[in-house]
Amino acid sequence: MSSNSHDTHAPSKRVKHESPLNHYLSYIISILLTMLAFAVVLYGDLDRSFILIFIVSLALVQAIIQLFFWMHAKERGHLFPLIFLGGGAFVALTGVITAVYWMWW
Repeated sequence: MSSNSHDTHAPSKRVKHESPLNHYLSYIISILLTMLAFAVVLYGDLDRSFILIFIVSLALVQAIIQLFFWMHAKERGHLFPLIFLGGGAFVALTGVITAVYWMWW
């Protein structure tokens, strides 16, 4: 008998893969959010502050969608990258708020 390196009776570990439907759906949502932002700017008769707040809000929603669907942040083992992303966002937001405060007041 020859020694076989593959054990045919051992239980195999099956890796669970996402269906491409999640990626297609997130791509379509991202495209729709981009088109909505473009339409708001193209319309042009709205208040500038509303347009700015609306576009930033759409950008945040799109970043969250891409973080969870494309960068797989919803899967196990991604706690530390999420903590560091949150910390970086906190530092960046603090810097922006500080700069705006120093320039305007």
